Amino acid sequence: MYDEGDLTSIRESREEWESETLDPTLDRHGERKERFATVSNLDVDRLYTPDDVADLDYLDDLGFPGEEPFTRGVYPTMYRGRTWTMRQFAGFGTATETNERFHYLIDEGQTGLSTAFDMPTLMGKDSDDPLTDGEVGKEGVAVDTLRDMEILFEGIDVGEVSTSFTINPSAPVIYAMYVAIADQQGVPREELRGTLQNDMLKEFIAQKEWVIPPEPSLDLVTDVIEFSAAETPKFNPVSVSGYHIREAGSTAVQELAFTLADGFAYVEDAVDRGLDVDEFAPQLSFFFNCHNSFFEEIAKFRAARRIYARLMDEWYDADASASKQLKFHTQTAGQSLTAQQPLNNVVRVTIQALAGVLGGTQSLHTNSFDEALALPGEKAVRVALRTQQIIGEESGAADIVDPMGGSFAVEALTDETEQRTMEYLEEIREMGDGSMREGVLTALERGYFHREIQEASYEYQERVESGEEVVVGVNEFTIEEDTRPDILKVDETVEQRQRQRLADVKDERDDDAVADALERIEDAVAADENTMPAIIEAVKAYATMGEIMRVFEAAHGSYEEEIGLA
Repeated sequence: MYDEGDLTSIRESREEWESETLDPTLDRHGERKERFATVSNLDVDRLYTPDDVADLDYLDDLGFPGEEPFTRGVYPTMYRGRTWTMRQFAGFGTATETNERFHYLIDEGQTGLSTAFDMPTLMGKDSDDPLTDGEVGKEGVAVDTLRDMEILFEGIDVGEVSTSFTINPSAPVIYAMYVAIADQQGVPREELRGTLQNDMLKEFIAQKEWVIPPEPSLDLVTDVIEFSAAETPKFNPVSVSGYHIREAGSTAVQELAFTLADGFAYVEDAVDRGLDVDEFAPQLSFFFNCHNSFFEEIAKFRAARRIYARLMDEWYDADASASKQLKFHTQTAGQSLTAQQPLNNVVRVTIQALAGVLGGTQSLHTNSFDEALALPGEKAVRVALRTQQIIGEESGAADIVDPMGGSFAVEALTDETEQRTMEYLEEIREMGDGSMREGVLTALERGYFHREIQEASYEYQERVESGEEVVVGVNEFTIEEDTRPDILKVDETVEQRQRQRLADVKDERDDDAVADALERIEDAVAADENTMPAIIEAVKAYATMGEIMRVFEAAHGSYEEEIGLA
């Protein structure tokens, strides 16, 4: 992109600057640290010039927004057309309490709903299961049957909102319930909008919520992708999630590489089933973390789009432009929040959110400042939402498409992130003899992902404990404080009320219809057919979450038993 003569002149001028201007200053004052690095421990140079991006080809590597390789954004106008979706995570107690929070957020200006589920729901357990004692409604909303989903969306037109569901092992059941709600409300399925996390490979890598082993779990993910491509084309059937990989302690590069590896494994599995890549790929979405290293995070997002566009073309013969567009949701880094001086988290979240916006995210969740302590309270949720609104409406960050594009530092970091990510991707692919699907499954079996993340996490913690990595309020700038602020507490009667609702549903439903519907799921599993039509039929008969998931566990066995944890 630069003339070689100009680069030679710049190099000579830099050498002159270093000897005449920089070195005397270093001799007198030095610098704050011997070494500067990102949160992921990548070296950060003192200065970047055109020489650092001398190999950059503008059209091939950057291009224009809305065109390949999408480095500068997936839409031509980006936020000048409309801002990102402001999607705050919400969910606690019963469906009644969460429905009230949904309405509150909509009234405050939120443009998309995002649903958090309690641990029993996430693990495919009913609220009356003995294993759920003390957990019902604590981490998110409890959903046992379609009745809970009906209450959750009471007064909310699912044809008018986009709803995200953060759930994985039992994601097909929640998706079936949402489709059933659309049917009840008379909303055409093809108009249903939202995102289902439904990323089981990430669970085996990082978050560790599972019911059945990896391969049948992958089959179930692909059932949802296949059904959604045919029935709900505006709905994202999977959100390939790096967020939890980063929360587990990975570096930014590991987060990106392992997430893309999972995404390509889903692509291969769907193609192996007979789907055309351009039939389903436009519906795939991604979910990334945004940590404190401002420029590293922006570079990560830009590199992600470029890698994805190129490999979807080269590896999977994607033809449609939409199939090569990596669209993603961002959440600020929960791992970075501190219980000490919790109001400092407002600043952290603002910096992280701004990096997500400058990196071109399609939707954004900003963590509440009190989340290191408990579920967020209303005041903290409002501040988190206002943070996004101030960035969008007051900062000017949304007025220029890819304003960081052309920065020598950001472009150099983007290139380095791409290079390091590709090294991981090629290594994982080699484990599968050229198949990313087999490579990811093999890497899981060998414990490869866990070792890589553990080593990165250990190294980061060493830097914090040595003081090399400063965490304000934790290892520097500490104060004596009361760390017991007012926090949201879930009503202790939630479990009792939820169990009573479940008992009422079981009393009122047609047990024969439930048994028939569950049998049809069994038949679909045995015949290796797509299970989604049968699951939708079962939820409409008010079969419970636990009853449906036990069918799959009976057919495939428990992953807990397979790895010796049961």
